[in-house]
Amino acid sequence: MSMSRRQRKRAFRAVQYGVLALVVIGMVFGADWGEIRRAFFDLDVAQAQFPGIITTALVNTVVYTLLGFGFGLALGLILALMRLSSVPPYRWLATCYIEFFRGVPALLVFIALGFGVPIAFQVVINQYVTVMLALGLVGAAYMAETIRAGIQAVPKGQVEAARSLGMSQGRAMRSIVIPQAFRIVLPPLTNELILLTKDSSLVYLLGLSLGQYELAKFGRDALNENRSLTPILVAGLCYLIITLPLGHLVRRLEARTAKAR
Repeated sequence: MSMSRRQRKRAFRAVQYGVLALVVIGMVFGADWGEIRRAFFDLDVAQAQFPGIITTALVNTVVYTLLGFGFGLALGLILALMRLSSVPPYRWLATCYIEFFRGVPALLVFIALGFGVPIAFQVVINQYVTVMLALGLVGAAYMAETIRAGIQAVPKGQVEAARSLGMSQGRAMRSIVIPQAFRIVLPPLTNELILLTKDSSLVYLLGLSLGQYELAKFGRDALNENRSLTPILVAGLCYLIITLPLGHLVRRLEARTAKAR
């Protein structure tokens, strides 16, 4: 007797659950939990990371991220307006910038600003300024496209209504279009903030002093000292302290935007 389609799906799902249960049982009884605890969950090593991983590394990670996001947001808004400009050279410049920095790895931008520019121009750039520029230049390319999409999503009738009331194009853009565009693009901008938080781990390339360590560098140095992966795990948990609330905020903002629409 042949099974119905629903019965076949149930049988297939039962097989999947069975295979998963066997894999879990095999891992539970076959793993060397003592070695796993020493490699990943060494409490003595974890305790040694505090309070420095919070007071120095976590704080610096937040500072680097906010510096890059602030600069990138301002530059991204300018680039978005240039992309929408009726002046062709503005559109060409913005397009070239966006395509270039979306195609170049952030790693190369950090190297160029941290070593290439100081050597080429014989200048000394503050570490925080270097981080702000490196993160902001890359982030601006993505935020510009996000903001541009938000501006284009604002109904044109609102601009026409503002112009009919005597507003100039610039004032209508500042007072009506851009505020509405930012409400639309707030969730993806928050996602960009999460990406910049993770990209801040590239700061280690600049050769930081102990007081400038961020989470990845702090965990890496502790890993070399202790020969245990516990510091990396602790650093990862600290990243989650930043990114999980931001992810929850994104979901709340997306739900609110969808409800408003």
